[in-house]
Amino acid sequence: MPGIAPIASYPMPAVADLPSPIAPWTPDPRRAVLLIHDMQEYFLRPFDATGSPRRELVGNVTRLRECCAGLGIPVAYTAQPGGMTTAERGLLADFWGPGMRTTASDRAVVAPLRPAPGDWQLTKWRYSAFFRSALRDRIREQGRDQLIVCGVYAHVGVLSTAMEAFTNDIQAFVVSDAVADFSAEQHRLALDYTARTCAVVQPTGWLLARLQEAAR
Repeated sequence: MPGIAPIASYPMPAVADLPSPIAPWTPDPRRAVLLIHDMQEYFLRPFDATGSPRRELVGNVTRLRECCAGLGIPVAYTAQPGGMTTAERGLLADFWGPGMRTTASDRAVVAPLRPAPGDWQLTKWRYSAFFRSALRDRIREQGRDQLIVCGVYAHVGVLSTAMEAFTNDIQAFVVSDAVADFSAEQHRLALDYTARTCAVVQPTGWLLARLQEAAR
């Protein structure tokens, strides 16, 4: 049965290895929404709990969340519901098996990233966070047009979400060291592809500095 195999440790990409941005976009606290993508126990369990890239992933997503919440930027979470029926799971089952259970040990967002009151909590049905969710409408209702994407997995849901944001004229920022993947090669593939086609790819420090500069 297909599923998610254990993931060998690998280092986060260095700043010098990142693709050069094409689009001249800069994140703005008045325009942005932070999306914390699929940071559930089930999806992080395959990583070494104390090694790279999980250690940096959780730390950098936490830094982004704290900064954005402090600047009044909406924080959105995606999470699969677990226990999907055959019809709900659809073709996902052919690639990934039955998926997560409904237990908290699978469904819960990892500490210290649990959603806070007022955060947007979106049920995740397919790779893209926009599929069958209110994400696009909520972004529009808030008068915003930027989406900062972090979480897992970079070449699957993160990439799909960034591409769909672009399709909806929402500027996407993929945070290079606040996403992770099945391998360094797939992580790099996701960053290269999104940078060339649909998003600005930059590290956590760059995003935080630009947001704080814009807020001042």
